[in-house]
Amino acid sequence: MYIYVPDKVAANPAVIVALHSCGGSASQWYSGTELPSYANQYGYIIIYPETPNMSNCWDVQNPASLTHGAGGDAQGIVNMVSYTLQTYKGDSARVYVMGFSSGGMMTNLLAGSYPDVFAAGSANSGVADACFAGAQSATPASANQTCAQGQIQHTAAEWGNFARNSYPGYTGKRPRMMIWHGLNDGLVVPKCAQQALDQWSNVLGVSASKTVTGVPSAEFTQTVYGDGSQLQGFFGQGRGHEPMANVPLMLKFFGIDGTAQPTSTQGPSSPSVTSSKPTTSIPSTTKPATTAPQWGQCGGNGWTGPTLQAIPQDVILYALCICLKGKSLSCSRTAASRRFAAILGPMRTLTTLVP
Repeated sequence: MYIYVPDKVAANPAVIVALHSCGGSASQWYSGTELPSYANQYGYIIIYPETPNMSNCWDVQNPASLTHGAGGDAQGIVNMVSYTLQTYKGDSARVYVMGFSSGGMMTNLLAGSYPDVFAAGSANSGVADACFAGAQSATPASANQTCAQGQIQHTAAEWGNFARNSYPGYTGKRPRMMIWHGLNDGLVVPKCAQQALDQWSNVLGVSASKTVTGVPSAEFTQTVYGDGSQLQGFFGQGRGHEPMANVPLMLKFFGIDGTAQPTSTQGPSSPSVTSSKPTTSIPSTTKPATTAPQWGQCGGNGWTGPTLQAIPQDVILYALCICLKGKSLSCSRTAASRRFAAILGPMRTLTTLVP
């Protein structure tokens, strides 16, 4: 677990969970977005989880992660959120999640399994929640590419039910969502983004109302659902499988940039919304070659149970390591204890908590 705390933390700060791609790492994703620089401006805290699963992919296929409170990577991430909120007196009503590729897939999953934790999410190059449910293998080289190639067919109501069924009986507010995807993505095809939009339009009870070209930049077409406060989709012309979420626009959608805080909605109690399709043409794509780079999901292979749990303070004290000015300092229990008080206050560095 990595935490970035800016020099000046806002009172009751917002918390953003930032999820890396398959083959990535927390430190790589820390350097991969503008989130830290904006944290210094707005005073929010960033959690950078890191999965030890095969090829550093998030578990988005096993029942544990797909079910509220059942364990898996999903509950491990939620435990990190709980620790951060308690330690830094964060605002539990302003917890957000974003990610790319496998991280985008986990973003959608967390929005389904833990709607009581996250106020909003931004998924880049991911798939709908539960798209990989029950898959035995999910790498680009595997024989089964039905999810990543958009070949799993469901109605918007059926996709919505997958998200609702992740937390049976839940009737509270649902996370607001942004979906980003490149139209030239052949590893996780653009249809996967449309399936995610269908899913959340049904869950949130909003339909596509308009499309806008040139937002946030010339190559993008934005699809607005309802008044745009609950769900937005972005398709990038000429963009492939790559990080593309615009951080300033994402922070505005989250309500972190100082503009009026959007309000989450409870959503319909039953599937009642049929999603409209955007006018953006979503091309069909061919199956990627087996030599293509991994796009982000193989964590279910060999999964044996939760990999991250709530960490007792004495274990944190023993396992705490600090990256200070780019230099890693080893920590004994005694050394960690001496530094622990400083960690709890404003920090200037990325802090590593090793479970």
